[in-house]
Amino acid sequence: MESKDIAQWKVALAFFAIYVVWGTTYIAITFGLESFPPFLFCAFRYFTAGILLFLIAKAQGHQIPPTKIITTASIGGTIALVGGSGLVTWAEQYIGSGHAATVIATEPFMFILFDRKLWRFYFSQKTIIAGLLLGFVGLVLFSYAAVPKAGTENMQLIGNIVLILSAALWVAGSLFSKRADTAGYSNVMLAGIQLMAAGIASAIFSGLAGEYSRFSLVNVTFEAWSSLVYMITMGSMVAFLAFTWLMTIRPPALVSTHTYVNPVVAVLVGWMIAGETFNAMQIVGLVIILLGVLLTKFQEYKTMPVFAKYFFPGRQKM
Repeated sequence: MESKDIAQWKVALAFFAIYVVWGTTYIAITFGLESFPPFLFCAFRYFTAGILLFLIAKAQGHQIPPTKIITTASIGGTIALVGGSGLVTWAEQYIGSGHAATVIATEPFMFILFDRKLWRFYFSQKTIIAGLLLGFVGLVLFSYAAVPKAGTENMQLIGNIVLILSAALWVAGSLFSKRADTAGYSNVMLAGIQLMAAGIASAIFSGLAGEYSRFSLVNVTFEAWSSLVYMITMGSMVAFLAFTWLMTIRPPALVSTHTYVNPVVAVLVGWMIAGETFNAMQIVGLVIILLGVLLTKFQEYKTMPVFAKYFFPGRQKM
């Protein structure tokens, strides 16, 4: 629920974090992968950020939640962070950062497909059906026109499939985490628990994938260390924490608008910093995907005062 006591500048900074900071993490991952295997990179990122957030929460005097909440948060965090962000990191070995962010923009479609209780409503709305169809067309168009990284042409299709799977797992993990009644417990503490669990799971996956034998600490570049620090502090401790906090004080439809901004930020940053190129057909595909996401959320936006005030004034209650 929205609270009048919440300072608006804090809300604005939180939205900046999920809009812009999260958009820049895709290129940061690219630099991290120069020295770190994907799941080991995630293990360092998640566990370090989780420990720091946990210690901050303890220093602030927050209590550790009961076992049931810890279990739910850990499972949900592992599914969302390892299955979601972890698979994005794996896929970026073969796919550019802007490309990855654009495919991940399909997450709102996954919410619709996973929320079976509301299927009758969703599939009775023409705008939602049109949005799903447009999103699919845009995704196919963007992925078909994408130029793979040198030497990874055979992995292009697999990379795209993994990205779609990662979007689905992020949604599944987020929905699973909502099963626990976390009212009265510190958001910082809960985020720390989720991140620590995801870090441990990432370390296990890294071992199963044989990444330890391919990693050399002495060969890690300055750019890769910088990327890891950025992902720990800005990607996890700032942006992820901002996302979980906003989900408790603002409507999910409003928070999910970051899916419109992240790919645009990622594409621009990838072009400016890493020289990633995008052709006209990809840009058209990106626009189509974002339009599809907008249409699937159209009914929700009409009922929200913050949107109705400016875009649907005739629907406001007098």
